[in-house]
Amino acid sequence: MKLQNTYKAVFGLILVLVAVNLLAANFFERIDLTRDQRYTLSPAAMEIVSDADSPIVIEVFLEGNFPSEFRRLRNETRQMLEEFSAYNSNIKFIFTNPLDNSNDAEATAQEFYRQGMPPARVSVQENGKSSEALVFPWAIAKMGDKEVQIPLLKNKLGATDEERVSSSVQQLEYAIANALNKFIYPREKKIAVMRGNGELPNAQIASFIKTLQEYYFMAPFTLDSAAVNPQKTLKQLKEYDLIIEAKPTEAFTENEKYVLDQYTMAGGKSVWLTEAVAMETDSLLNPSGRAFALPRDLNLGDFFFSYGIRINPVLINDIYSAPIILASGQGNNTRFNPYPWFYSPLTTSPNDHPIINNIEAVRFEYANQIDTLQNKLEKTILLSSSPQTRVEGTPREISLEMVSQEPDLASYRDGEQPLAVLLEGEFTSVYKNRVKPFEIQNSLDQSKETKMLVISDGDVIKNDVQRGDPLELGFERYTGNTYGNKEFLLNAVNYMLDDNGLINIRSKEISIAFLDDQKTAEEREKWQVVNIILPLIVLGLFAFGFNYFRKRKYLK
Repeated sequence: MKLQNTYKAVFGLILVLVAVNLLAANFFERIDLTRDQRYTLSPAAMEIVSDADSPIVIEVFLEGNFPSEFRRLRNETRQMLEEFSAYNSNIKFIFTNPLDNSNDAEATAQEFYRQGMPPARVSVQENGKSSEALVFPWAIAKMGDKEVQIPLLKNKLGATDEERVSSSVQQLEYAIANALNKFIYPREKKIAVMRGNGELPNAQIASFIKTLQEYYFMAPFTLDSAAVNPQKTLKQLKEYDLIIEAKPTEAFTENEKYVLDQYTMAGGKSVWLTEAVAMETDSLLNPSGRAFALPRDLNLGDFFFSYGIRINPVLINDIYSAPIILASGQGNNTRFNPYPWFYSPLTTSPNDHPIINNIEAVRFEYANQIDTLQNKLEKTILLSSSPQTRVEGTPREISLEMVSQEPDLASYRDGEQPLAVLLEGEFTSVYKNRVKPFEIQNSLDQSKETKMLVISDGDVIKNDVQRGDPLELGFERYTGNTYGNKEFLLNAVNYMLDDNGLINIRSKEISIAFLDDQKTAEEREKWQVVNIILPLIVLGLFAFGFNYFRKRKYLK
């Protein structure tokens, strides 16, 4: 009978194990016990992952001896990749150390620079001593013969390593999902880069346009034909999902404005980087070091007014600003030095909109104030100047002598001024109840649901050019600072054209806790004693007690 019961117990155990395995194979579930649900993929990310039907291998270069903050970034990256891989076995990943097979760390760093993946030099605090380490915070995703670079570390001006890593961890899911998105979904949307009204030349917008080409089809578009065949121009423009107006300097005709208006009424989206003041830093590079900032009339006042905004012909003078770089000396002794320049505001983000959440400060130059007017459109101020701002009217003389003058802080009391405004909703035509410049069939007075972004500075999209080659947008080669211009504009375009909600992942907030390095160094010996000596003492007491009571028990 006992043997029969044993057989039954073993058989029952086997049945339970088989049932558990069948359930595990057919029902997938992972439980995220973190308070902020950091390891739970967003619906948009899960949708992208589920559509990956070919192997994608992600090689991560975060391996090696790192400071504790970067070990946290490595561990968080591994955890996030495990989540992606768990939902789809086609997602595979490996961690490698770029310095393992290299005897020359600087040569390896230069190779990464050449590929557009600059390494990070970080300070290492150990036993109260400081040293420098080279970290490669990048990954490369590969599918077949295609490659996509994945930045894992976000730069933030003036931030500590802990703050940079914390910001980076918050964007890990978006960075990985964004890379997979480029593989899985082919480009479909079309963007028109507007030409013909004195916009920035191709070389000065090349950095951003090259980035956009990874997501969308791009083509130049001119409104010149609106003068002779506006109906055809409008029909061709409607083939594009979004237009980019990059710093126009020549006034728009009524025909051109009506084409743009009817494009918006048909649901077309647009990004306007336009200015109401004519002023360039290059104008100051003359013997006197002076130039005049003058109002610029693009004949767009009624255009934007009808949509609920007004760009004023004033300059923003902001204490929180980027420096101007001026040369001193001659020939081989030339030096490029930064000086305070309050006409280059570094903007702040007054909200946590997905476009501007967790991005670096965006650099403006000679920006103008934007007024928002009451109408039914939803208006979101994405970027504004700092509270220590002064609004200056034009015409106004600008002089390089300002770099050596102490600012009168009492005069900077105008508060935050809107510099980038997102409009969403159903737009009313500029030409409603007005004489139309030309006749078209099915003229619209009310738009479909659409979006428009207005930025009061065309230089936000402008990259520097060195020896004929465009530099990275937002990168300042003399100071080494990288501003958030490219990320801001890319997020804006993705938000306006995003159908799968990928950009909304950027709103995810994650709280990361770090050790206090100074406190760790000060209490190092104390915790070594607690973690090494104390367990040995406890073990010794247990052994003594065990032997003592064992002897008492058996001596009786």
